[in-house]
Amino acid sequence: MTVILFYVFAALAVGAAVVMVAQRNPIYSAFALIVTICALSVLFGLLGSPFIAALQVVVYAGAIMVLFLFVLMLLGVKPEDRSSGRTLKAVAVALVAALSLQMGAVLLGAARPPATAFDASTRAVAHVLFSPPYLYAFEATSILILAALVGSIALARREP
Repeated sequence: MTVILFYVFAALAVGAAVVMVAQRNPIYSAFALIVTICALSVLFGLLGSPFIAALQVVVYAGAIMVLFLFVLMLLGVKPEDRSSGRTLKAVAVALVAALSLQMGAVLLGAARPPATAFDASTRAVAHVLFSPPYLYAFEATSILILAALVGSIALARREP
């Protein structure tokens, strides 16, 4: 079951990343980036790294994406114009080909490294951070991020 979930969320992360890059509207791109980050968080959780998984959600999907959305909404950024040059498309195709070759090399030669003392220390840090004294700080952070998101929407809203 874990393997199936891994492949489902890996496909979701890749799909959302493609949508993020292909999207012309910056707000939709930011939302696709949030989906990508959350899918990566699930992947880290499935791989046995709950600390990194929580950091992905709290720091990246939470704080940094709220900042991105705040700036995008405050500036009133318009969707990108579709008249882009052929040179950029050729560079994009070349970069996708290089990335595909790198992914193939990694997938063909990948072997999971043995567990180390670093894994045990990461688990210990995650256990401490998600125990009651620090858990409340994480909850307070999520409430502050939500308040910032609501505030950015209120500030960016244009009155007719």
